[in-house]
Amino acid sequence: MNPKVTFIIPCYKLAHLLSECVNSILGQTYGNFEVLIMDDCSPDDTPAVAQSFSDPRVNYIRNEANLGHLRNYNKGIELARGEYIWLISADDYLLQSYVLERYVASMDAHPEVGYICCAGMEVRNDVKKLAKYTLKADQDTIFNGHAFLKELLYCRNIFAPSVMVRSECYRKLGCFPVDMPYAGDGYIWGLYALHHDVAFLAEPMVAYRIHDLSMTDSILNSKPDICVDDDLAVLWRLKERIKAAGHVRLAEECCRAIGYEYARLAIGKRFRFRQISMTLQQCDESVRRFAENADEAKWIRARLRVSLGDLYFQAGNRPKARQSYVSGMREYWWMPKSWLKLLLLVLGNVGKFIRIAAFQVRSTASY
Repeated sequence: MNPKVTFIIPCYKLAHLLSECVNSILGQTYGNFEVLIMDDCSPDDTPAVAQSFSDPRVNYIRNEANLGHLRNYNKGIELARGEYIWLISADDYLLQSYVLERYVASMDAHPEVGYICCAGMEVRNDVKKLAKYTLKADQDTIFNGHAFLKELLYCRNIFAPSVMVRSECYRKLGCFPVDMPYAGDGYIWGLYALHHDVAFLAEPMVAYRIHDLSMTDSILNSKPDICVDDDLAVLWRLKERIKAAGHVRLAEECCRAIGYEYARLAIGKRFRFRQISMTLQQCDESVRRFAENADEAKWIRARLRVSLGDLYFQAGNRPKARQSYVSGMREYWWMPKSWLKLLLLVLGNVGKFIRIAAFQVRSTASY
């Protein structure tokens, strides 16, 4: 009989943290699971630590050669027998003994849900702090997949260590794209939300450890440009999948999000401890390279400039905001909301007050 849940624990140079992760799983009140420790040819004591567990639910797999983290993830997914798959790195761990019980109950009750996640804690030097970006709602919620995807297009802050996925999502829609070492998970969370609803539990029940050996920090330290390339690739690739699925309005929203992402890079986007930027010319060249046709490229360049105007407006730089709005409308003139933003900008403080008030009304109405 197959286990209900498969925990996949990728491990590379994390032998000193592996026991805490595995023990947090073995201590769960829900016990129908297997654990696959995926040792990516670690040069440390990972084999000894992994083989020290006497629980028959723990399985140790050591790769003959280093596959890299994404191929190691995918190998674990191929070996998994569970109906649900939870991928959690060896440096992360579960905070509550009942988290798996709650996850399984929610997924069993909602077959339309593709994956479930929860709020979490960041741990730095053994000090825990609530990761506010993980708070998707103030109570347990089942999100409509497309509504959740719209949010992900602009802010891909899924708390990855807390995600448990229905295995059929991996089987039918695909696993981690190996050409996206930094943001491959962001792509599949968006792809799965295109086809399924998403469950969220508001209690922080998973810990994410921040340290120099983490995969995110390693990429930021060694090849920060990959972070930029991956964040853009996620959106371009999701746009293709959304269009292929026939969701025209959602594809248009994805194009808006692409423009906004370029605007963030043009003004300087922060990746944890460093800021990375692109010139407007570099942004335009990238858009031309990836756009489906000239009309789409023109429209996204227009959205880029309007989004840049929004960011300058929020920063209090009205001259640059005005310049960006005008530049955007020269690219693509039929943008009524952008004309309105420009008009309010010309009105000075009165226009600023109206715009802020309108934003507050929209924000209140969305709850």
